Amino acid sequence: MEATAISIGKSVLSGALNYAQSAVAEEVALQLGVQRDHSFISDELEMMRGFLMAAHDERDDNMVVKIWVKQVRDVSYAVEDCLMDFVVRLENQSWWCLSRKVLARRYVAEQMKELRAKVEEVSQRNQRYHLIKGSSSKPTSAVGQSTISGATMSAADDARLKRQKAKMDLVKLINCNDDALRVIAFWGTSSSDLGETSIIKSAYEDPMIHKNFDCCAWITLVYPFNQTDFIQSIVRQIYVNSLQETGEEGKSAIGGQVLKMMATVNKDGLAHEFERYLNFKSYLIVLNGIRTIEEWDCIKSCFPDNKKGSRIIVSTEQVEVASLCIGADDEALVHKKLFADQSLYAFYKKVSQEERNSEEKGSTSYVAPSVVNSSAHKNILARMETMATLEESRLIGRGNEKEEIIKLISNKDRQQFHVFSLWGMGGIGKTTLARDIFQSQEISSMFDKRACVTVMRPFNSATLLESLTMQFRDRNETDLTRCLEGKRYLLVLDDLWSIGEWDAIKKYLPETAASCIIVTTREENIAKHCSKDGINIYKLNHLGPDDARTLFTKKVFKETVSLDERYPELVEPAKLILKKCRGLPLALVTIGGFLANQPKTAFEWRKLNEHISAELEMNPELETIKAILMKSYDGLPYYLKACFLYLAIFPEDQKIARRRLVRRWLAEGYSSEVRGKSLEEILDGYFMELISRSMILPSQRSMYSRKGIDSCHVHDLIREIAISKSMEENLVFTLEEGCGLNNQGTVRHLAVSSNWKGDQCEFENMVDLSCVRSLTVFGNWRPFYISDKMRLLRVLDLEGDWDLVDHHLAHIGKLVHLRYLSLKGQYAIFHLPNSLGNLRQLQTLDISGTSITKLPRTMMKLVKMQRILAGDMKNGYYDELRWPLIRLPLYSAGCCVACCAPGLGKKLLGIDDVAQFNRRDVCTAFYCSMLPYYVAGGRNPGGVEVPRGVWKLMALDTLRTVDVSVGKAVLEDIKKLTRLRKLGVTGINKRNSQELCSAIARLSSLESLSLHSEGETGLSGCLDGLSSPPENLQSLKLRGTLVELPEWIQGLKNLVKLKLEWSSISEHDAAMQVLGNLPKLATLRLLYDSFIGEEVSFIFCRETFPSLKVLKLYCIRNLKSVGFEEGAAPKLELLRHYNGWMSPSVGLFSGLQHLPSLKEFMLEESNWRNTEFVEQLQGQLAENDNKPVLKSWSRVS
Repeated sequence: MEATAISIGKSVLSGALNYAQSAVAEEVALQLGVQRDHSFISDELEMMRGFLMAAHDERDDNMVVKIWVKQVRDVSYAVEDCLMDFVVRLENQSWWCLSRKVLARRYVAEQMKELRAKVEEVSQRNQRYHLIKGSSSKPTSAVGQSTISGATMSAADDARLKRQKAKMDLVKLINCNDDALRVIAFWGTSSSDLGETSIIKSAYEDPMIHKNFDCCAWITLVYPFNQTDFIQSIVRQIYVNSLQETGEEGKSAIGGQVLKMMATVNKDGLAHEFERYLNFKSYLIVLNGIRTIEEWDCIKSCFPDNKKGSRIIVSTEQVEVASLCIGADDEALVHKKLFADQSLYAFYKKVSQEERNSEEKGSTSYVAPSVVNSSAHKNILARMETMATLEESRLIGRGNEKEEIIKLISNKDRQQFHVFSLWGMGGIGKTTLARDIFQSQEISSMFDKRACVTVMRPFNSATLLESLTMQFRDRNETDLTRCLEGKRYLLVLDDLWSIGEWDAIKKYLPETAASCIIVTTREENIAKHCSKDGINIYKLNHLGPDDARTLFTKKVFKETVSLDERYPELVEPAKLILKKCRGLPLALVTIGGFLANQPKTAFEWRKLNEHISAELEMNPELETIKAILMKSYDGLPYYLKACFLYLAIFPEDQKIARRRLVRRWLAEGYSSEVRGKSLEEILDGYFMELISRSMILPSQRSMYSRKGIDSCHVHDLIREIAISKSMEENLVFTLEEGCGLNNQGTVRHLAVSSNWKGDQCEFENMVDLSCVRSLTVFGNWRPFYISDKMRLLRVLDLEGDWDLVDHHLAHIGKLVHLRYLSLKGQYAIFHLPNSLGNLRQLQTLDISGTSITKLPRTMMKLVKMQRILAGDMKNGYYDELRWPLIRLPLYSAGCCVACCAPGLGKKLLGIDDVAQFNRRDVCTAFYCSMLPYYVAGGRNPGGVEVPRGVWKLMALDTLRTVDVSVGKAVLEDIKKLTRLRKLGVTGINKRNSQELCSAIARLSSLESLSLHSEGETGLSGCLDGLSSPPENLQSLKLRGTLVELPEWIQGLKNLVKLKLEWSSISEHDAAMQVLGNLPKLATLRLLYDSFIGEEVSFIFCRETFPSLKVLKLYCIRNLKSVGFEEGAAPKLELLRHYNGWMSPSVGLFSGLQHLPSLKEFMLEESNWRNTEFVEQLQGQLAENDNKPVLKSWSRVS
């Protein structure tokens, strides 16, 4: 069964079923009097989920089943939409009016009746057509049998024609005009593919073949292999054939006499005599059933290359043996599929251009593989295509990893058993690197036995162990464990997909000293499970720009060339292609190989780049890329497939914030609760799992985030898969320049690109807006983007858009299903409408980076609200407004100017670039934001005022950032929000400090706390009343004057991150001693005069900061020394420093050589001007055994 359809179907159906079985839905059904219909629908959905599980297990490609699965998906959407609509109606209904109540019940009853009919029909359709095995026990009808018989006859005729064509292709391959001895290896997955009834046999028996060779033989190898018996078998067969030829054509029997004489020769001389005989003959030998490369090594010595056009055909059920029989020069390896309905592949070396010209067209050229029904065959085909494609990248960009692994293997001081893990995304070159190490002459003599095997799909441990036994075997031993006992062996296990596969294999592999296993996998957790020693785990990253360009040009031009010198017109198009490939060797080699046979013009290269999506789908020479990357997608569990396809919403090169993505997934219902974990934690796990599977790539590894990754991006080619599959499943549609009318049916997620210039009519006709669940706008805002037709909209993401102003949000209260609303970065938004109170389902409100300073009172109705994110106005915005406002004689006159001269008002507000900002918006901005700011004496609020009664929002998990300067009542409300995990507060002063400390002490679940106060006094003395801080506090940010650290900080045993800013602490040693004793502190940021004095010195004493990994020192005036004693900060990996406008003094840092885990010292680029200081730093780092690097960073970036 097609993976995407079932996975999305299961995901949607599970969401609908979870909601249908929830207490909320059951309560609504009871109140509306439709509990019987509701119960029936829930039961039917559960049955459908069972059928989908069965369909997934069967992996049937039946088109009718696919259609039914999509119908299940659509009806699941309908069920969830209707049930949620009923909930909203119930919550918003004015039940005091009897007539309205009656009408609502009638409407709901009609909708439930219609919904029940849909569910019943879809369920019966499965039974009616016997789509899934086990759904019905009735036999098929005679009509059905007749139809199948007719189809079978038609298929037989078609297969016969294909078989004949496959035989002719093989005959041409054998008759290739080449005097050299050629080996053609065939791999098939069953004896019928390779044996007496195979295409190989029919080609071998062709009379035209026999006429071209002096002697022919078909030999099936017998186990165990014996060279003498093998040669005697060939001699007998050639002798019999020679007698037949003599009898039929009257030829001389001299050759037969020689053969007869050879049959009596002793064992020692037989091989020699046989080789002498073949030296004067052109021969065709078919070797059927070779099991190991050792057998081949023994056999090939018997067959001389006498330059008479001889051919050896090898057939095997081991794909690695087939490829290795061709020879060590794998750069010329080609493989082709001979017959679509038979899993038979031929491996051979490329022929020269002269040989190619002498053949008929197509005889030995690469033939794109046909569609194969078996998933195992697809996987092997993709595997071999990857290996063949990546061979040319072997020596480019992977030399360091190869050298390091070989060095570790051959190190005499590390002669214990080792497992090396290579992991990374598909096409990154894992298999190529593993095979290169396996075939390396430097280590080949170190092992008694060697084997290289690809783990087939679906996994079968018995088959894999049999393959290993055949490659490893002793002639008298069939048991793998006994075969390897006491032997030094090298094993490559290529393409592991689960921990269970490794565990199933590992127990049969003895941990013999000096033996080595190399594992390749696409998942980080599997790599870590296989290799317990971190030094043996290698993540293969994308090639750097230089290596990528070298590999690409070498593939295109067959040599390394300088585009700038020889092809300057191709430089820009090449940059576009290289950007699309993003250092993925598979893409570089495949696209480069395709362009090698195209005209070397800028037009052709630009055309390929612009139509890469279509080329990946339709171009046989590029389909390898999609096949390999699709394998990673197909390997995702169903719950990750929906999350991954959701990424098709975001444009190319978009940096996607982790929190933004996770919160959107949460609003879409992409997870269900697990005991002991919140939904957000589960979805965070999904995000990290996609990272570990290399489906998304970390675009920024954060020094400060507990997860270590703040944002991600999607490789361009992986994104093409997400777009293709999401459109196929009607998930995502993007309005962009050149897009056509959506004919795919209803769309669930709508994205508007920055280059789309359509009008309102076009917008409403493009897609059915009534089913859209999310709207994401990138670029300029248009008022018609929020439509009354979007009745089911759950996610409205306007982050970073332009031209969004207050009056555009006037009707937002009509989007009653909205769960996620982001206006982040919309600095021209000053006010939220009161209609926001209608959004009873809202869970996340992100207004950070806007100019909003006060939330509407109606927000207290939003009892499902979980996250309010505010504050973070762009730096210096209010400070820039201070002097223009003061120049107004009276603030009342300023407001008058705002109404009468909106252009001047916009200029004063610093938003004259916002085109749609009208007079009303200017007036709102002055009254709601600027006037309070002016009255407060120009104090930057840094947060928002929340109305009284915020305690009613009991589901709140995150509240950031609240301005408490206006009164104490809000702190009393916050004290009651016992589920809060993250809290940000600004406006702290002596008047409200006691209430603040009391509130914090009551929040036992608090994990993150940010406290901010401006002015000379700042936080000084305001935090002393906090005697018992929350035990689970993991992140603490303090901004404002402290003078000294509060005593309670030393009790924060779970604190992981600490940020001090403008703290003005004068007791340096005492403070550092307190911080150094925090057992879990991993990130410490000391910024902007957090420590002051005539001379500021930091001494990191022995055995302090045991968990510290990241240290940032930024703009601390009079910083004179930072010293690390031996034994201090043993886990410190990153040190980041900026000395401000003052040049750092020589000797500022000391003891860097004592930091055993240090990896990077990042110095702000302006500080590099002090060359003496830089040289002194480099000298210390050179003495560090861990060899940390000194890097530059820019404050601008």
